[in-house]
Amino acid sequence: MLKVAITGNIAAGKSQVEAILAKEFPVYDADKIAHKFLGDVDRKALGEKVFKDPEARKKLEEYIHPKVKQEILEIFGAPHDIVFVSVPLLFEANFDKMFDKILFVAADDNLRLERLMKRNNLTEEEAKLRMNAQMPQDEKIKKSDYVIYNNSTIEDLEAEVLKFLAKIQAA
Repeated sequence: MLKVAITGNIAAGKSQVEAILAKEFPVYDADKIAHKFLGDVDRKALGEKVFKDPEARKKLEEYIHPKVKQEILEIFGAPHDIVFVSVPLLFEANFDKMFDKILFVAADDNLRLERLMKRNNLTEEEAKLRMNAQMPQDEKIKKSDYVIYNNSTIEDLEAEVLKFLAKIQAA
């Protein structure tokens, strides 16, 4: 089984890439796995707290990351030729060694800021706090096997995903 992580910083377009891949392959989302461990917590309020308080974020991650890691390991037990797992905090959580290949979805910072403000109804300051809580894209790109840039249309993104699939299936 080829285990491929999909990662990228907030509002880069990971969900769009997941949707394209899910048409043909199993795709799992670490955020959705994490949410089930949070239960009925008000995620908006939690997000406001942890993005302003690094110590609170650290405590949350110490609780969630081991549980998510265990679920991912269970996913790897399923009989698939290729499995994709979207892990936004792949490098921050040190999950990168669990995967055979890493696909990084990148987008220009100003475009990510605009998307994030619109998608989550955040002020510019709130959006920047969330963006700055992650490792910079440049560092993650260096650690990734493949990079897809999502600065254009959905059609362009689909074409890039198809090129990526051709590469990993030929390898």
